[in-house]
Amino acid sequence: MGKIFFVSIVFVALILGIVTLLSRSNTPPLTQASPTPLTAISPTVTSSPFLASTPTDVPTAIPKQPILAQTATIHTEKGDIVLSLYTSDAPNTVINFVKKAAGGYYNNLTFHRVEDWVIQGGDPKGDGTGGGNMTTELNNKPFVTGSLGVARAGDIRVSNDSQFFITKNDAPSLNGQYTNFGMVTSGMDVVSKIAIGDKILGITVQ
Repeated sequence: MGKIFFVSIVFVALILGIVTLLSRSNTPPLTQASPTPLTAISPTVTSSPFLASTPTDVPTAIPKQPILAQTATIHTEKGDIVLSLYTSDAPNTVINFVKKAAGGYYNNLTFHRVEDWVIQGGDPKGDGTGGGNMTTELNNKPFVTGSLGVARAGDIRVSNDSQFFITKNDAPSLNGQYTNFGMVTSGMDVVSKIAIGDKILGITVQ
C-alpha cells in the first residue's frame, strides 16, 4: 500500500513537471527594450547681439547748391571794390553772400566798423549786433591785404550770416579762425578811404 502511494506521488510530480515545461515553452522570451535614440536638438536661431542693425538716423547729405557768381562788386559813395569769391573753399558762404547781394539785402547798409587794419559792414542794424547765424567754413586761405572774411562772435563754429570784413593788411592771427571767402582784386584804394557810416549803395554779382 505504501509503495502504491509513493508511486502515485512520483507520477503526479512528473505530470506537474511536464505541464510546467510545456507552459514555459509557450511564453515568449523577454527581450531588452530598444533604447529610444537620442536625436540632436536643432538650436534655436536668434539674432546675434553683435550684428549691426540697419541705421535709421543717418543724416541725409545736403545737396550742393549751384554757385550763382564768382565775382562781386561793392558800390560805395567813394568808389567800387571788386572781389573774387572763393567758390571752392567756402561755397556755402559764397552762396549766402551772393543771394543776399543779388536780392538787394545790402543796399544802403553801412560800414559800422573801421580800424587801421580792417573795415566791416553789412549789419542790418548798423551797430555790429545784427544778422543771423551760419556755419563757419574754415579753409587754408591766409588773411592777407584785401582778404574778405565773415564776422563771428565767440563760438568758432558759428559765423554771422550778413556781416563781412575786408583786411587792409596781412592778418595772420585770423588764419584758421574766421571764414575767408574772397579777395579784393581792384579798389584797395577805396577800402582805405572808407569811414564809419559810409553806405554800401549796393553789391552786384556775376
